[in-house]
Amino acid sequence: MTRLDALDARLLLALEVDPDATALSLSRSLGIARNTVHARLRRMTETGALRGSSLRVDPAALGYPLVAFVSIALSQSDGSFSVAGLRGIPEVVEIHSTTGEADLLVKVVARDTADLLRITTGMLGVRGVTRTNTTVSLVETMPLRLTALLDRAARPDG
Repeated sequence: MTRLDALDARLLLALEVDPDATALSLSRSLGIARNTVHARLRRMTETGALRGSSLRVDPAALGYPLVAFVSIALSQSDGSFSVAGLRGIPEVVEIHSTTGEADLLVKVVARDTADLLRITTGMLGVRGVTRTNTTVSLVETMPLRLTALLDRAARPDG
């Protein structure tokens, strides 16, 4: 992934304020050429620095208000199959490889606790998954935030 510079950060901060801003309005507010805006947004999208807009959707609005984190121990010989199998479960919204007792930390969303049981039971059926441990989130105390990091990156001294 390409490292973002101060102008990239300023562009992303402007999108944070107005996610629906046009390239023309961004170019005017930042004092840069519209082609520069297009080129930078394209590059950040292609390199994965700028992710899709589905990340802004609240799963609760789709009927999935319950959030849980599942620690998963894997059979070392079947790890790649396990990740592929877990990716096939629609309620799995994030997967992180970790150190420690668990091999993966998986964020899932569910309709209710009965649905969560269905999902975690299904995870145990995925090839290579040997054990799970589930923690239910009571409330999202602080959602993902990157604005403070963007503010820092947008400064000339970075």
